[in-house]
Amino acid sequence: MAEVTDWNEKTIEEFRANEGRVGGPLEGAPIVLVTHRGRRSGHQHVTPMMYMPDDTNDDAIYVFATNAGAPSNPDWYYNLTTVGDGSIERGTDSYPIIVRELIGDERDRIYAEQARRNPGFADYKKQTEGIRTIPVLELTRT
Repeated sequence: MAEVTDWNEKTIEEFRANEGRVGGPLEGAPIVLVTHRGRRSGHQHVTPMMYMPDDTNDDAIYVFATNAGAPSNPDWYYNLTTVGDGSIERGTDSYPIIVRELIGDERDRIYAEQARRNPGFADYKKQTEGIRTIPVLELTRT
């Protein structure tokens, strides 16, 4: 777990120092920092995530609880869906958001588009097949 925390901290620092851009394996990818409250602890957490913008609504983005293809959902997913709100840093812009989990055809359509744009997401789907369906969350500016 310390390895993930260190990677997240380095990514957060780089994001903030470079107006929302990071290098390495995420160079050029759309990255957002999501601030969320722990559902049990109430502590504030910041998690870097790859996102997909909504093509018709500039105030909405989609994030994907892939957990890098692990068999369980990431903790941030449970925090966001339980609490229902948070905030994001997108580029140099910061704002509060509300959370909506996509289901059914809408979820499938958005995930398929993300996998088309970023093939690693198709790999995550294969890794979790028969174990879990990767959740898709819409984060909308309030």
